Amino acid sequence: MDHIAITKAPSTRIHEVDWKNLGFGVYFSDHIFVADYRDGAWEDLRIIPYGPMSVEPSMCTIHYGQSIFEGLKAFRTKSGGVNIFRPYKNAKRLNYSAEMLCIPAFDETLLVAAIQQLVALDQEWIPRERGHSLYIRPVVFGTDNFLGVRASQGYRLIVMTSPVASYYAEGINPVRILVDTTHVRAVRGGLGSAKTAANYAASIHAGKTAKEAGFAQVLFLDGVSREIVEEVGTMNIMFLIDGELITPALSQGSILAGVTRDSALALVRSWGITVTERPLSIDEVVAAHTAGTLQEVFGTGTAAVISPVGELVYNGESMPIHGGTIGPLAQRLYDTITGIQFGELEDPYEWNVHVQLESGVVA
Repeated sequence: MDHIAITKAPSTRIHEVDWKNLGFGVYFSDHIFVADYRDGAWEDLRIIPYGPMSVEPSMCTIHYGQSIFEGLKAFRTKSGGVNIFRPYKNAKRLNYSAEMLCIPAFDETLLVAAIQQLVALDQEWIPRERGHSLYIRPVVFGTDNFLGVRASQGYRLIVMTSPVASYYAEGINPVRILVDTTHVRAVRGGLGSAKTAANYAASIHAGKTAKEAGFAQVLFLDGVSREIVEEVGTMNIMFLIDGELITPALSQGSILAGVTRDSALALVRSWGITVTERPLSIDEVVAAHTAGTLQEVFGTGTAAVISPVGELVYNGESMPIHGGTIGPLAQRLYDTITGIQFGELEDPYEWNVHVQLESGVVA
């Protein structure tokens, strides 16, 4: 394995953290992992103190958005260790996004090992309250300085961590979602299946408008017909209709292959529930609600895990879901996934990668 040089911070900033009001992505741990791509190879692997980094005004990523990222979490367990949930899946998706944006791949095993070392070093930043976690954010961006439109030749990979509470202020309580008929997040043939800054920039205006109207997020439809359900700005979406769990197919080409999505589908299939990945029209959702067969709607994502939807609003018409309360399938998924993450339930798929806290040695 490539050597990772470690420079420890001279002092910790952990005393600055308000552990009772963590929020999401507000505080950042003492160290980050950094690697640079130069002359055709990733090099200078290091863990250094968190702090500002100097960039030139002409750095290409500022102008053209050649940037990708991931999101995963580490969880403190009752046994005195840490579980990092499905990091290899995130590393694989990072490289998929990298290919989409002409960014050189990073060794997936090495990335996971670097994350383990980083988490072990900043182990005191892992929240102790059940339901809270250490959010891990890898990000890769072009570092060349130029104003012509082309792929950068130099890149930097950073992994930072942040102690977080629940993503939504509502917690596991159902949220209100606006079905957006105006804005478009992505289209087939674009970058919708990559986890890139551009997709999130495309969702900001719609999300802001929805929040001003009292909604937690928006549900995007496809960019051509405006009829096919795609995803929410921060999560994949699933519908339980007449006992069948239906979710938009990744083959639509504009949907992110969510790690929590994949985990939820694997669990639901193992419970003997029919799962279908296919294009789903918003008209079909409306018809199911009218017929009384729309049993549950929920989002899946690393930040929120499972986010039940208590109400959909489409063209001004309200569709209450499951009486505005969390449904049994969403609750079971939330309990099972978080139970696995916190080491309270069996991990039949070996999703967790472990870090031992006592000595800071990777298990």
